[in-house]
Amino acid sequence: MLQRQGRIEGQVAGPLTAMAGWIWSDPRRRALNLLRFAAVEADGGRDLVRAAELTCDPILRQLFLKHAADEQQHADLFRRRGLALLATLDLSRRPKTLPDWMAPGERGLDDLQVEAVGMADLLAFLHLSESAAARDFRRYAAALAGDPATRTVFETVLRDEAYHMTYTRAQLRRVAPELEQWLLWKGRAGRIQKLYLRLASALAAAIGAVVLTVQYYVLLPPFALLARRAAQKEIPGWTPIAADRNGRLTGQY
Repeated sequence: MLQRQGRIEGQVAGPLTAMAGWIWSDPRRRALNLLRFAAVEADGGRDLVRAAELTCDPILRQLFLKHAADEQQHADLFRRRGLALLATLDLSRRPKTLPDWMAPGERGLDDLQVEAVGMADLLAFLHLSESAAARDFRRYAAALAGDPATRTVFETVLRDEAYHMTYTRAQLRRVAPELEQWLLWKGRAGRIQKLYLRLASALAAAIGAVVLTVQYYVLLPPFALLARRAAQKEIPGWTPIAADRNGRLTGQY
């Protein structure tokens, strides 16, 4: 369990912790991230309730419902702390936002269609998701030495994440012992693919912003200058129409 500050910092020390410190240093961005985490946790809890409805295994049903209750509790913790931080801030100031992939929370079921996968695949996915969330939350807790209240929230959530990692792996081994390693490998490959898509989307957005900026400041000014010069050559006021064009207005053309 992560009950001692030294143990948390010792496990996650390094450049990623330094990056987490920079990401979480801004109070407004910290509050918005906590509210985003709350939404993800609540959504994951709803999906787990749906999984409990679908399974015929009484053990999994009980565990999924317990897991769903934990996710809802985490959502409440993140939401309360996020709102408490926002209440102390100047809301007129523009927030310093970051892409989600730079400060991911627990991905929950990550838009996984619960009805479309088997229980073994779901357990493998949950185990990997909880493991990744635990690593990230340890890093965030280590970076929040200056905010004990938010750090306590992450430490509380981490204790549940350890249990979630343990039960999902144990149940995966019980439900599909011969497919355990294959399902975990497939789940890791799927997470790598989704990470690639997130990074590719962020890169595409950055390239698009650069291209549009270049077009606006480099390509458009010459056309604007030519249009202004052409406008200067225009005679102001009404212009007489040639006699051959000044016919009766009796037709459409």
